[in-house]
Amino acid sequence: MKLFPLAAVLAVLAGPAYAQMPNINLMQDAPSKSPEEKAIEAEREKAYKETLKKIPDTKASIDPWGGMRAEQPKQPAAPKASAATSAPKKAKSGTAAN
Repeated sequence: MKLFPLAAVLAVLAGPAYAQMPNINLMQDAPSKSPEEKAIEAEREKAYKETLKKIPDTKASIDPWGGMRAEQPKQPAAPKASAATSAPKKAKSGTAAN
């Protein structure tokens, strides 16, 4: 009877100790590539980059509902009055009832 609680305590304490063990990699590293494989990969990468350059840039807006909306007329911006020509407004004195 006394053996079961002792085994449970040891199992609980073994968890953190197991987590601190070093990580062992049992798989071997991949073999390095031969010069022929490197040349083929470089050629493939060059062809890929050239293909990417052939793709045209889209400059037009892709808006499927663009023809459904009414065009908003462009209004010219109203000229702003310069600060020197406009007189500052005087603040009202007294209390205002809301």
